[in-house]
Amino acid sequence: MSKMKDKSGGLVYSTDRGRLCPDCGHPPGNCRCSTNSAAGSDGIVRISRETKGRKGSGVSLISGLPIGDAELKKLAKLLKTKCGSGGTIKNGVIEIQGDHRDFLKEQLEKQGYKVKLAGS
Repeated sequence: MSKMKDKSGGLVYSTDRGRLCPDCGHPPGNCRCSTNSAAGSDGIVRISRETKGRKGSGVSLISGLPIGDAELKKLAKLLKTKCGSGGTIKNGVIEIQGDHRDFLKEQLEKQGYKVKLAGS
């Protein structure tokens, strides 16, 4: 398979692996750059609720956490356990199944985060 390279010599796209980060060469989901979700945070954790694309069942979204990937996984596991529901992490955003916004706000404030409820 032929691999296309940009002018700087780095791999841009491969049919084997798909899109790659221009800085570190990893797929976007496994990017190892210093430009992670913690770098773009303003220090305020936002909790919102979303039902779009989920056939009516909502999830609570937690975004803006100023922590790295390993800490994000630990926090997500703790919150899912305390809520008694499932969830996942997508693009630095924790998704908890169900509407647990008030409970999540309380739990995150206990851990010292500045939290705002976003949306309605």
